[in-house]
Amino acid sequence: MTPAGVARPLGGCNPSGLKYGATSHSQSMLGVVNFPHYNDVRFDRRFKSWSLSLSSVFSGPKSKFSPSVKAVSDSNMAYVNGKVGTEIPAGWPDSQEPSENDHPRAGLVSGKRHHVISTVGNSTNIMWHECSIGKIERQKLLQQKGCVIWITGLSGSGKSTVACALSRGLYNRGKLSYLLDGDNIRHGLNQDLSFAAEDRAENIRRIGEVAKLFAEAGIICIASLISPYQRDRDACRALMTDGNFVEVFLDVPLQVCEARDPKGLYKLAREGKIKDFTGIDDPYEPPLNCEIVLRHGGAGASPCEMAEKVISYLEEKGFLHA
Repeated sequence: MTPAGVARPLGGCNPSGLKYGATSHSQSMLGVVNFPHYNDVRFDRRFKSWSLSLSSVFSGPKSKFSPSVKAVSDSNMAYVNGKVGTEIPAGWPDSQEPSENDHPRAGLVSGKRHHVISTVGNSTNIMWHECSIGKIERQKLLQQKGCVIWITGLSGSGKSTVACALSRGLYNRGKLSYLLDGDNIRHGLNQDLSFAAEDRAENIRRIGEVAKLFAEAGIICIASLISPYQRDRDACRALMTDGNFVEVFLDVPLQVCEARDPKGLYKLAREGKIKDFTGIDDPYEPPLNCEIVLRHGGAGASPCEMAEKVISYLEEKGFLHA
């Protein structure tokens, strides 16, 4: 058996000499790598070169078996988990490199498509099923490009109002959008979550995953929620391909939001009846590198004018055409 932590090249492959903590690149298949007691690993593909990133192996949960992980993924970031004793019978010939249309969780081995049984989170023995109708076909049908418009800001900053104005503006241009409002989502999908720190993070994670699905469908998805922490917003951005996540910061001062107090929540927070309220006793982290900043006050600060700024950005970046 291959020594633990060393990549064994398969037929038609170049030796990689891969060991723990290293990364190897090749135009062909890396091979099979055995990791004792660890079953988490990521595969990256950049600029038609293959790489196996082992950094996540050491943060993964230990298991009672030693899985054999197969580097058969054509992906920017595919999460794969192998099983004991499983191997690929042949390598990836240089003449049979994967097509750009191949799904991240599928590959061609000896000229045949090979699907990987994966473990993602607590879901085991799952396999991605690909459909012949993909994002490109759906975008052509809708004559627009799917993306996520993520509107963040303090409670009372006007996020929902701007989001609705944006949805109306896109509709008037014949473009299909869907609004994921933070409060609305908690009426259904996320009604099991509280406002504790861990539940707030899970709330944003779920909305990010749903937003990604809408974007994959070719729809312009507008997500409107406080999302106070940079790390959570960055995690949602990481779900999307480059340029398909547009972060919009509604920059309205706390004193303005508190004066508006449309739900009466600031008053309750000041009275100590609501704990860990963003802006009062829990921080809000303004975006560091957002695509659009919409500021309170002055010319062009009405919800409709703010929405038009976002639409102009989408037009400029080509999202309103297939």
